[in-house]
Amino acid sequence: MEARQPAGLHLEMCDLDPDTYRARRGAYFDDAPLTLFANQVPHRTDLPRTLPEFALLAVHEVGADAPLPPADDEVTGSFRFLRTPRPGQGSLSGQSTNGLQLVLISPKEPAHAQELRDWGDFVHIRHIAETAVPGFGMITPYRNAGPGPMFLHFYEMHTDDPEAAFSSMTPLVAARLGGTDTDGYRRWAWHPQLHIDYVNTFARR
Repeated sequence: MEARQPAGLHLEMCDLDPDTYRARRGAYFDDAPLTLFANQVPHRTDLPRTLPEFALLAVHEVGADAPLPPADDEVTGSFRFLRTPRPGQGSLSGQSTNGLQLVLISPKEPAHAQELRDWGDFVHIRHIAETAVPGFGMITPYRNAGPGPMFLHFYEMHTDDPEAAFSSMTPLVAARLGGTDTDGYRRWAWHPQLHIDYVNTFARR
């Protein structure tokens, strides 16, 4: 996935099994590459969320002008994200993307969207990429083309245990920034406009 760098990602969230999902929804995406991921930590309580929980994440790699699929009562979330002009950060390893960290965020006030985007690119993602957290590959920013969470941070992982890699990330970044009781760490971890819609880890099915 990391080498293709598609113009857009269409994410769908549901509780269908993979075969049923492919049969019900695959035809709507004109044979676009599809990768399915299983939720590693359903109903996690350590991070806030605004989206309903789901078991299966479908990632369709689409063009910027690909048609939107019809609604489906068994798909609880369906979002089209387009790549931002700024590039992804991290490393191209050539390895298979076996896991994901999915981060969906929005500004608390829409007028401050660019401020949040700048923090994401130049502070938050930057330090994670520079820390070179084991298991992490490319981190690519996308913006929602419609309603819903405004920004997607799409973390590709080259590990069979994405949750373990995710759990190691904050301590490693904190150590690089001098510890959790520093201004550098606080600037990295939080922004006044940050509203978290959803964060979780997923393993490839």
